[in-house]
Amino acid sequence: ELYFKSGAEMRALFPEHPSAITNTLAIAERCNLELEFGKSKYPEYPAPEGKTREAYLRELCYQGLHERYGDRMESELIKRLDYELDVLEKTGFVSYFLIVWDFIHYAKQRGIPVGPGRGSAAGSMAAYVLGITDIDPLQFNLLFERFLNPERVSPPDIDVDFCEARRGEVLEYVRQKYGERRVSQIITFGKLKAKSVVRDVGRVIGLSYGEADRIAKMIPTELNITLNGFDTIDPETGATEHMPGAIDKNLELKQAIETEPSVRQLWDYATVLEGLSRNAGVHAAGVVIGDRDLSEYVPLCRDSKGTDVISQFAMGPLTDLGMLKMDFLGLKTLTVIEDTVTLIRARAPEFAINKLPLDDAATFALLNRGETIGIFQLESGGMTSLCKNFDVQKIDDIIALIALYRPGPMELIPDFIKRKKGLTKIKYEHPLLEEVCADTYGLMIYQEQVMAAANRLAGYSLGQSDLLRRAMGKKDRAKMAKERATFISGCAATNGIKEKKANAIFDLLEKFAGYGFNKSHSAAYGLISYQTAYLKANFPVEFMAGLLSNEINNTDKISIFVGECKRMGIPILPPDVNRSGLKFTPEATGDAMAIRYGLAAIKNVGQSAMEAAIREREGRGAFTSLEDFCARLDSRIANRKMLESLVKSGAFDFLGRERAELFDGVEGALASASASHRDRASGKVSLFADLSAPAAKTGVRAVTPWTQHEAMSFEKELLGFYVTGHPLDAYAGVIATGGYQTIVSLGELPDRATFRIAGALTQVDKKFTKKEGKPFAVVWLEDVTGQLEVVLWNEVYVKVTDALLPGRVIAIQGTLDKRDDSVRATAQKVKMLQPDASQPSESNGANGAEVRAEIGVVVLRFAPAATAEELQEVREILATSPGFTGVRLVFERANGETLRLDAGSDLRVEATEELKEKLARWL
Repeated sequence: ELYFKSGAEMRALFPEHPSAITNTLAIAERCNLELEFGKSKYPEYPAPEGKTREAYLRELCYQGLHERYGDRMESELIKRLDYELDVLEKTGFVSYFLIVWDFIHYAKQRGIPVGPGRGSAAGSMAAYVLGITDIDPLQFNLLFERFLNPERVSPPDIDVDFCEARRGEVLEYVRQKYGERRVSQIITFGKLKAKSVVRDVGRVIGLSYGEADRIAKMIPTELNITLNGFDTIDPETGATEHMPGAIDKNLELKQAIETEPSVRQLWDYATVLEGLSRNAGVHAAGVVIGDRDLSEYVPLCRDSKGTDVISQFAMGPLTDLGMLKMDFLGLKTLTVIEDTVTLIRARAPEFAINKLPLDDAATFALLNRGETIGIFQLESGGMTSLCKNFDVQKIDDIIALIALYRPGPMELIPDFIKRKKGLTKIKYEHPLLEEVCADTYGLMIYQEQVMAAANRLAGYSLGQSDLLRRAMGKKDRAKMAKERATFISGCAATNGIKEKKANAIFDLLEKFAGYGFNKSHSAAYGLISYQTAYLKANFPVEFMAGLLSNEINNTDKISIFVGECKRMGIPILPPDVNRSGLKFTPEATGDAMAIRYGLAAIKNVGQSAMEAAIREREGRGAFTSLEDFCARLDSRIANRKMLESLVKSGAFDFLGRERAELFDGVEGALASASASHRDRASGKVSLFADLSAPAAKTGVRAVTPWTQHEAMSFEKELLGFYVTGHPLDAYAGVIATGGYQTIVSLGELPDRATFRIAGALTQVDKKFTKKEGKPFAVVWLEDVTGQLEVVLWNEVYVKVTDALLPGRVIAIQGTLDKRDDSVRATAQKVKMLQPDASQPSESNGANGAEVRAEIGVVVLRFAPAATAEELQEVREILATSPGFTGVRLVFERANGETLRLDAGSDLRVEATEELKEKLARWL
């Protein structure tokens, strides 16, 4: 009964409250809401006393013009700036510009990194001289009319990138400047899209998650895919064209809908609900600012946490109401650049990111080698390949790369490269077009080029040419017929171009208008790409340290960047409580430079705890022992889990003691430190004692050192990569000669592509098929670049079942599965790799001689009252699951001490779930 009931139905439901029914109508009749459209509700910027806003903006702009161009105060610069300021004054956007200038000026004054520009705003000279953008529009031939068209006025849109970590400071400044009740974030609505609506409906009608997920995975992973498709109608001919949906693109899905009643029901409901709003959230960047209390214009609410105020109108309706909305975006790359610059200034104090030469040969050489990991906008596999083929020689090439590498324009790339390398002759429909697109070898890849062509050939004003560009992009046939006639007559009147040639030029412009990208945006982001490439080429250690520092919570990314450091010959040093900073830092090692792992990047230790440890170290000197570390830190900070993680990660290796021994001594060190803290608090210390001396060491028991595999496993768990070695080190030659692909490179291959990879097994899940009950396995394979989930169906699995153990190094030939959002694979062949063999050998896993390495350790603990019968029982259980995992026995003693013993090679096991169940009492 979730629907609006009629008056009669409500009266029948509530016969005892007739007045309540009547009063709902009375309330409705008293409501009088009028929404005012088309009128600006922008706040007025508070200009300094005695100055108008217009005069103040001009004053700031002329001051900025001198700062940007120095003595080059040419008439063309002044003419362009005056023109833009006149347009801003006539269109009423002076306050808007001052508001944007104000909060960007605030950010820069406080050292908060701001992007060089975003979107079409980089085409404005006024924005450049005010410091809103850092791209010279004259240098890159950017057009103001692409940003603000005086012939069709619509609100300007200046989106700003800030350092991700400090974006909130700018937002808080705006709140304080204009008033808490005049500023809010903006709501956004999640939609019931094709896959999500299928999963949601499946849950509601009682299907299992697996069943609904099966249907959802049959829906192709395409942008804007719909369930049943939709029809479009040609406005001129009235002809209908069906745009295919998921049901048209996957025959398996169509068959399931037609033959399975539950799927049919699911589909019927889902197609009705598709496209509706699913949930509300907070826009990642949107901020609205009003000239008065926002509640006078729009409904407000709080976010799900009950803290921030957000508008209940989304971006579109706010624009219709004339509200000032802006995007305050957080861009992590700006934080990376800022962190890198800070590290560089330790040895080059005068270094400034905004004074880089834009013609650095080392930067272009790095891109041409395809070393693009960590480079903004250029690090995908496709971009890496493109850089290798592109022959990057100037920053304009980077700008072109960003504009071309998108659906649609990508088909121009082969022709662009051939023209660039002189392999194809460049032809122009008219000599005047050479002025417009010589830099892009006769191809128009930017929207600004289409505008410039209409201006130069047909005499359009730049405002009119922007309207032409928009009409071409929308493919409005009726409007395009009128524009064609205007263009042809304009070509004849302006340049004497004949009708046939003018028609050919118009067709060319129309074709490229569909491909064109906003050059202002491409130039601004191209500059960031250049900056990151410059830093990597010229300051590789500092740059990689900056990258790693900004991914301390993403072990997958850390693994990729550590792999890149190794390729670049930059050693990664393990964490050290006496040498590490909070983040990753450069460190001299002899004649070379390395990167020291940051303490805050270790799992389970906490940033605030490590900040306290570093303060203590800097204030009172290096730590001399584990006990000293515990004694000098607050007991609320130095807890057991943190200390164990520091030991496992190697942060106390400087002591020269076995990690296993230190790990075993954590509890005693904490107890000793706790007693010391209590004594000090109660005054029980010698008047002559050295208060900085460490507590006495606890008794050391004999402890079996960890195997290399154990130590590496802990490093991988806590740091995201291996420090003391890698499971694949012994197989490097085999993998190199085998020509295997890397796991990270598989992301660029299409669905169903075949591949060959090699790596170490990190997890093996053995399962059974639902219908036949046949065994199969899902395994996770890891190489130095990443992890991949692979399914081994029965016919492949039975050949290698005995050898599928975590830690084994294998090679797989398989097929990619990219139907869902993640990359998975199905194995077709599996080979066991041998570290000492020149070629991998085929194996069915039956020969135990191939699998000799110790894989992990099973630890069993026995109470002081353990009997011989109990030990015999455990021995018999262990014997039921022979394998290659070591067994360690820990015996507790009455005095609280423990004795640890390895069970020996005759008690190696396979640590199956069944075995773990049987050993649960002691495990």
